[in-house]
Amino acid sequence: MSDNYIVSARKYRPQTFDTVVGQSHITTTLKNAIKNQHLAHAFLFCGPRGVGKTTCARILAKTINCETPTEDTEACGTCATCVSFKNNASFNVFELDAASNNSVDDIRELTNQVRFAPQQGKYKVYIIDEVHMLTAAAFNAFLKTLEEPPPYAIFILATTEKHKVLPTIQSRCQIFEFKRITTHDIVAHLQSIASKEGMIAQEAALHVISQKSEGCMRDALSMLDRIASFTNGMLTYKNTMEHLNLLDAEYYFRVTDSMLSQDVAGTLLLLDQALEKGFEGDIIISGLAEHFRNLLLCKDARMAKLLDVPNDHKPLYNEKANQTPPSFILSALNVISDCELQYKNATNKRLHVEMCLIRLCFLLQASSATQAEEVKKNSGSVRNDVPVATPPPTASIPAVKSEPAPVKELIEQAPKLQSTQPTPAPKQNPAPPPISASVTDKPEGRSRKLSMDLLSDIDAAVTTAAANQNAEKKVLSAETAMQLFEQYRKQLSDAGKSVVSAQFSMMRVEVLPPDEVRLISPSELTDSYARDQRTALIDFYREATKMIVRITTEIQEDEAVISAQKNTVLSKSEMYEVMAGKNPNLAKLKDGLGMQIEY
Repeated sequence: MSDNYIVSARKYRPQTFDTVVGQSHITTTLKNAIKNQHLAHAFLFCGPRGVGKTTCARILAKTINCETPTEDTEACGTCATCVSFKNNASFNVFELDAASNNSVDDIRELTNQVRFAPQQGKYKVYIIDEVHMLTAAAFNAFLKTLEEPPPYAIFILATTEKHKVLPTIQSRCQIFEFKRITTHDIVAHLQSIASKEGMIAQEAALHVISQKSEGCMRDALSMLDRIASFTNGMLTYKNTMEHLNLLDAEYYFRVTDSMLSQDVAGTLLLLDQALEKGFEGDIIISGLAEHFRNLLLCKDARMAKLLDVPNDHKPLYNEKANQTPPSFILSALNVISDCELQYKNATNKRLHVEMCLIRLCFLLQASSATQAEEVKKNSGSVRNDVPVATPPPTASIPAVKSEPAPVKELIEQAPKLQSTQPTPAPKQNPAPPPISASVTDKPEGRSRKLSMDLLSDIDAAVTTAAANQNAEKKVLSAETAMQLFEQYRKQLSDAGKSVVSAQFSMMRVEVLPPDEVRLISPSELTDSYARDQRTALIDFYREATKMIVRITTEIQEDEAVISAQKNTVLSKSEMYEVMAGKNPNLAKLKDGLGMQIEY
């Protein structure tokens, strides 16, 4: 019957200290104070809304007047004082709402009641809710009584805004700070109530309700009642998100995949879908920021406890986090933060959000351009007044004869092979003078250090030699190499690695007979993806062609990327570096005069 319906926030309001959720530090202190008879005459309960301040005040008032308390220092609930308190007929407990009774006359009336001793029980308890709403004159009228009340009077003040309570009032009270209830505690409490009410609730749905309540149990119970009515007691993740008007994690995963694939059209269409459902742009941007934060937390296992998402979604977050570069996540968070700050001042809010998403789509390409520029700067950071030897042309591994060379001989050739790797340095005259050790200060043994790439090349050479001993030499055609490369890229896309597939689509394939396939990338980032997939690609070609294929990588900067770098607005420090690169005397002038660049 609708007339007898009681909302869950009232029906399941805690009646003992043990049933209070998430405030064990408060309830334990109060129980010990009652047990040891160390009760203060005035308490100040402060904290966010809906965390149990008034509830704990009522439980304290009932417990200290209970005639037969339990061994665990809880109210029995059966004595005369407990029954009268339950029926709201107790003459020893007075509740005052300071939001509507905040004048001096209201406080004067309260202080007049304090003079009379309790008719039943040990204490008269005065609970003043929202005490910060009292006027300054009312606070001053309350000071004397609060400081020296009769031995049977106890005052419990509750407020959500502690800073508005006068310091003279705070100094006369024992202050208890209530904290927000954790998501785990709210979920557990909602699950127990759902079981009692005969509801079928998914844990993910209760987790969403808990997150939306922001640590307020009263709000969580109100949402539970609403969604139960909306779904007829069947709380699923989907209908909970629909009722609370929230975008689920799947939507943000699709948006992120479109951004990493640089699919501007797909990203804007996903935005349009959300706007058609009634979501505001700031809600979408805020949810996207939370999504990228979760991806960033998944990068380190130590931060997994900070991930506040349903348990069913954690494996998916871990998988997507491994596919997303950390630099992209950090840059995306900066772009989203700027968009949120400027959203309120934007005239065309939809266009403002669209421009933010477009910037995020090209963020990966911009990051690649920046890395390429840094590599170029580092390779060019050589003193102009010191002659630098011109590197010899790139040499490949010597051709293997009919009999494979021993590994020992190949390792002895390692220094020679290492020296054949191109060194990024500006081109000089064909025959420059030798560089002395005093000028370069370069250790002698550094050129003989083996790198991982060199060891891989040695291993490839040994494998090639052994294969040529037992099989006829085959030649890989350019057409076959291109077809196999496209098949491999399609397999990556079908396997859910859309980010890697998108990077592979930006590569060019060249075939150097008889068995070398060279992957040419437009940027350092794309080249890193090619090197990561090098081993798997070799196995793929070997299985398809029945021959050992060598995979090499090379970076050739894209003209579009270089053009984008030229059109980028430079900072003061970057402008100085460009000017100093063109005119070395500018750097000498700056250092000679001890000048600094203003940032």
